[in-house]
Amino acid sequence: SGLPLWLSQQAKYKPFKSDEDVLQAYRDLNARIAPKLPALFATMPKAPLEIRPEPELSRATASDHYTLAAADGSRPGVFWAVIPKPELYGSTRMTSLFLHEGNPGHHFQLSKQQELPIPKFRKFGLINAYSEGWGLYAETLGREMGLYDDPNAYAGHLMLDMRRAARLVVDTGLHAKGWTREQTIKYLMDEAGDTEADARNATERYMAWPGQALSYKVGALKIMELRLRAAAALGPKFSLARFHDEVLADGALPLGLLESKINVWIAQQSK
Repeated sequence: SGLPLWLSQQAKYKPFKSDEDVLQAYRDLNARIAPKLPALFATMPKAPLEIRPEPELSRATASDHYTLAAADGSRPGVFWAVIPKPELYGSTRMTSLFLHEGNPGHHFQLSKQQELPIPKFRKFGLINAYSEGWGLYAETLGREMGLYDDPNAYAGHLMLDMRRAARLVVDTGLHAKGWTREQTIKYLMDEAGDTEADARNATERYMAWPGQALSYKVGALKIMELRLRAAAALGPKFSLARFHDEVLADGALPLGLLESKINVWIAQQSK
């Protein structure tokens, strides 16, 4: 817990004076990401993305999150920044968080999905290991975009990755190894650097939703495994943009079906 705790205590990583300062930092980040996307994706979603503050009513219990654009175009996709006190809002995790929730994460994937010519139950369906796996994989694309050349942003990325790894432990502990609520809270505080309040909220979420916490890392590892497999098999024929488009081409899929589909794509591209 040393690094996350130390970073959380440093004033220079809490530079914001107002809600608008936080929102503008996210808007600036979105503007930096947008011109980098065509190098990583052959096609883009049509739905716009807006950045808004979480309503005061739900700020105490919410975390930063995304809501999908309306299928008829009447409402944009929205990244909701939860800012109870702007002077306490940490800057180090903002890059990874926005990559996950915004572009090229949930907004990108879910907007493309509902624009596909597929049945409605698939347009709006959710498969956690795919969707959260994509969101976590999207965080790693900060390297390709040069966003982690900033050591502070990279430290934030590593801290979030540590938390996702800790989720593998505590979800398994709670639902397969007989862990108690208190044991789980202590582990998250000791190993992931969570505050007691964050660890308690996370634990109660994991208790109520068995397996969901596993989906992030399991899905991301599978997508990266398939990317490395395709790159090794195709050599100079490999296109990262075309690979990403193929992963997203049919909407959310069970990981086994996604793997079969990518194996077929690799065989086709090899010809």
